[in-house]
Amino acid sequence: MLSFLAKRAMPGLERVDSDSYQRLAGTPQAPLRLRVSANPRQPELLLQLHGADPRAIPDLVRRVRRLFDLDADLAPVHRVFADEPLLARAIAQRPGLRVPGGWDGFEIAVRAILGQQVSVAGATTLAGRLLRAYGTPCAATDEGFDRLFPTPEALRDVPLESIGLPRARAATLRTLAAAVADGVVDFSAGQRLDEFVTQLCALPGIGPWTAHYVAMRALGHPDAFPAGDLILRQVLGAGTAISERECETRSQPWRPWRAYAVLHLWHLSGDLAKERKA
Repeated sequence: MLSFLAKRAMPGLERVDSDSYQRLAGTPQAPLRLRVSANPRQPELLLQLHGADPRAIPDLVRRVRRLFDLDADLAPVHRVFADEPLLARAIAQRPGLRVPGGWDGFEIAVRAILGQQVSVAGATTLAGRLLRAYGTPCAATDEGFDRLFPTPEALRDVPLESIGLPRARAATLRTLAAAVADGVVDFSAGQRLDEFVTQLCALPGIGPWTAHYVAMRALGHPDAFPAGDLILRQVLGAGTAISERECETRSQPWRPWRAYAVLHLWHLSGDLAKERKA
């Protein structure tokens, strides 16, 4: 989980080290910093809050639980995956693997659009530029935390091309920001997967991969499955990418837990690549 979050962390907003995730939250006038780490004595996470209003603590706890997928019961997931050799192997290697969530749905959606047709590192660089250019500066905080992620209202009319985005992708982000600000799109839990995907794909520049990725991380939908993902198609094709349709068909027996299959196969891809080099 920390490895996944570390590759996507934005300096000024987040920090991930070998044993913890830290983040700035709250408001510009009253920022707070949180730190999540593993309890070395028992299987639980420790949440430390600095500067939190006690009234905000229930929401902060809820967000942390969603971010680390703490409410997941993995036993039924593993039972569904038991007959798929690739997933059985993946579970044996990472039995506790969960789906990384997101702190905020809009933030995850923006990051997903920034990641279209670029690497994770490239998307993180763009996200960092967006944060520095349009994030909300905070009152002085320690250890370099000084920006909150921009709100939908802050991005709906700005020249996002200035951070190095192609015009089409910049337009997509502005359209998304306007849709969220106007209440046309929301990221509340409990939405039907097909309805959410249809709603998000109605926005220009957003396709099924982006919609399913957002559903997986922002909504915590356990059956989200971006079938067009190249890594998934390559792993399932034993190194040769199968078609998106074949990938979708292959995933059907894993319902309703396909989002967990996505994470396992992504990690397994790295393992297989190391084996090929050995």
